[in-house]
Amino acid sequence: MSRVAKLAVLSLAVGLAVILSLVAGKVWVPLWGLAVGDPRSVIMIDLRLPRALLALVIGAGLGLSGAALQGYTRNPLADPAILGISAMAALGAVCAIFLGFGASIHMVAACAMAGAGAAVLLLALLAGASASAVAFILAGTVLSSLAGALVALLITLSPNPFATSQIMTWLMGALTDRGWIELTIAGPLIVAGMALLLTQARALDVLTLGEPVARSLGLDLRRLQARLAVALALIVGGSVAVTGIVGFVGLIVPHLLRPWFGAQPSQLLVPSALGGALLVLAADSLVRLVPGAGELRLGVAMAIIGAPFFFSLLVRLRKDFA
Repeated sequence: MSRVAKLAVLSLAVGLAVILSLVAGKVWVPLWGLAVGDPRSVIMIDLRLPRALLALVIGAGLGLSGAALQGYTRNPLADPAILGISAMAALGAVCAIFLGFGASIHMVAACAMAGAGAAVLLLALLAGASASAVAFILAGTVLSSLAGALVALLITLSPNPFATSQIMTWLMGALTDRGWIELTIAGPLIVAGMALLLTQARALDVLTLGEPVARSLGLDLRRLQARLAVALALIVGGSVAVTGIVGFVGLIVPHLLRPWFGAQPSQLLVPSALGGALLVLAADSLVRLVPGAGELRLGVAMAIIGAPFFFSLLVRLRKDFA
């Protein structure tokens, strides 16, 4: 099967997943419920359509980020959260909730993006002038640990149980009750970050030859690192700003698609964006179908899927290097 045909299959699957997201839920609504004048159109247009589009954009961004980061680090275990941008964005949002601004989605989103921006600046400072992928990852690990500790501190010092509950619920990650406002906040940021990542496809291909060879071919590693950090801040920060933390998408999708499209980063970026959109759309539809009055949180569902996948990947890599 040609690459174009494979992309067409993925695109068709994403389209079907969007339709499933529109019709599935505690109450199933047929697709013609979108028709003007149909009383069910309120559910479809005001609730399910923006949620489906948000799942599509966030999934595409996280899938693309994972493929780009694995290409940059030449590490199959790399994930966007590894740079600490997710954790720092979450810290910013938790600060907003802690200070009593949890009712304002714009304030929470602004603080989350401020946290993501701070993560980029700190990454640049901690990674130093070497532009080494190893230094970059180690800096991200430091940031992630620091942000996690500060989030735990804020939860401990939370002024009332309502704020604590809101923080914990938000950290689980979900698309529940997200609408057009959240889409207009996160959508432009994620799309801008994706566009920036796609422009770095050739540079990531060169980097697969190794840093010394890439430098000898004229690749500016500091510029690549800076653009990658900014793009990830836009994508991950925009996602976390409106949904909380949804992990493992960037880890799972590139691995599933690499045997189909190849390991070369430029060949994997677009398929990973489509695969990420498909995964998040499907997962968000399934969490709505779990029996019970409420919904299973998307972040929890992705952790249930991602943790065994990560474990199996570690076992396989261990056998390969044994």
